[in-house]
Amino acid sequence: MSSWIPTTYKTTNWSDYNAALKQRGSLSIWFDAEMAWEAKPSGKRGRQQAYSDAAIQACLTMKVLFGLPLRQTTGFVESLLALTGLEWSVPDFSTLCRRQKTLSVAIRYRGSSGPLHLLIDSTGIKAEGEGEWNARKHGGPKRRLWRKIHIGIDEETLEIRAVEVTTSSIGDAPILPDLLNQIPPDEDLGSVTADGAFDTRKCPEAIAARNAHAVIPPRKNAKLWKADTPGARARNEAVRSSKYLGRALWRHLTGYHRRSRVETKMHCLKLLGQRLSARDFDRQVAEIQIRAAILNGFTALGIPKTVAAA
Repeated sequence: MSSWIPTTYKTTNWSDYNAALKQRGSLSIWFDAEMAWEAKPSGKRGRQQAYSDAAIQACLTMKVLFGLPLRQTTGFVESLLALTGLEWSVPDFSTLCRRQKTLSVAIRYRGSSGPLHLLIDSTGIKAEGEGEWNARKHGGPKRRLWRKIHIGIDEETLEIRAVEVTTSSIGDAPILPDLLNQIPPDEDLGSVTADGAFDTRKCPEAIAARNAHAVIPPRKNAKLWKADTPGARARNEAVRSSKYLGRALWRHLTGYHRRSRVETKMHCLKLLGQRLSARDFDRQVAEIQIRAAILNGFTALGIPKTVAAA
């Protein structure tokens, strides 16, 4: 079967998208004077927290966005508050370091207009060890530590809706139920698109449990499953279709190419830093979540709208 001609797309909102890209580089930082900067009493015994989670997240957002150490972050936020005329105290570096370990990061999103079509991908990011050039030139230290990032984005709005951080020894497929659990149960989930690493018995069942359609390419030489469950039936249908139509045409008809959008989002996540600055796992999780919140803020400013060219 001859291949089809690739579709050419054109952007219809260049002026708005160009303005959004310029606004991403704007240094105008707004502080809401009505925000709860100081923590409310918890009602429990012991020392009370002085700063709210929103205040800690705001400071750590400046740290991640501008690549600052903790002490420079404190000075940077102090100068910003002085410019705005807000007489708020700023948490010191030890408070930021301690609170980052238990911080509940708020990742805001707008949501899509219809059913959510979730695109899933994962990648590794360096946590400890020398860079690639040093390791190749001098061998580097034996201890080189990586973390694995798993994200799910909304196909329509390109916002990150689910994020998980694991060690490098954890595979992709076992994390899929955790990503789906981050989507509210009352939200309509239309489809879940992932690569062939998710072609396992549990992944189609987890997607079918949310009444969603799985777009997962079967592995090469895949065999039909004998189990008679919703997930197994959906997967067997994908196996039959890919064998009858061919893998290339199956991917084209199912829209599997849409998964490239989550790969682009993962690249954007790494543009905020090719490695993690935190040293323990809990703080690394918070750092990745703050990156996701920053990217959702950028996406909310504007995204390109494309249509197929005639």
